[in-house]
Order: sequence, then C-alpha cells, then structure tokens
Amino acid sequence: MCTAILACALATPAGAQQMRILVQSSPLAGFQYYGGKILWDEMREGDRLALVREPDNRHDPFAVRVEWRGAKLGYLPRSDNRDVAEEMDRGTPIAGRIGRLTTDRNPWKRLRVDVYVGL
Repeated sequence: MCTAILACALATPAGAQQMRILVQSSPLAGFQYYGGKILWDEMREGDRLALVREPDNRHDPFAVRVEWRGAKLGYLPRSDNRDVAEEMDRGTPIAGRIGRLTTDRNPWKRLRVDVYVGL
C-alpha cells in the first residue's frame, strides 16, 4: 500500500495536531461522471476528502468512494483500492486530501487523491 512515506501533521477540528502518514497518491477514477466538473472552481489543493467504503458495490467489492464536502467525485482506482479498503475494514483511520488539481484534457490526470493513515 505504501507508494510514498511522508509524515505530516494535519489539523484536527479542536486545533490539536494529529500525526498522519501519506501512504498512497492516486488519480481519481470517474472524475468525468460525477461532481468534479461542476465543483472544479471551488476545490483547492489540500482540501479534505472523505473516503467511503462501498463493500456492496456490484462492480468492485473493494470500492472506495471519494467525496468532497458531501459531493461524490469518483473512486480510488480499482488498481489502487484493495489495500486501502482492507485497512478501512479493519478500522484503521484513513483520511484523504486533494494532492493536486490540474487542467489536463485527460480526466485521469485532473485530480490526485492523497491517502493518509492516522497514527
């Protein structure tokens, strides 16, 4: 699961710092089919993303949905989701952030999802 090892502190709502480790950076699958195009001008690099397990997804039992402020943006790619899904199923605290936004013609290159594990 570890494609990058980078420790960083992310602010929690109470203002305290929590240590998290960047474990994966992935493109966003399905950008062109969900809310990304509509919300593009509002999103910023570093924004929090909700990662939501969909174990009953009929297309992929390891599906992890990506949401921004409650709006579905797409999914972690099937090639990158199994380890994240298994850790989520174990109860491991997993968080997401927008790692990169770019105006590329290829929708797979427009948004990079950074996945963190809490310590």
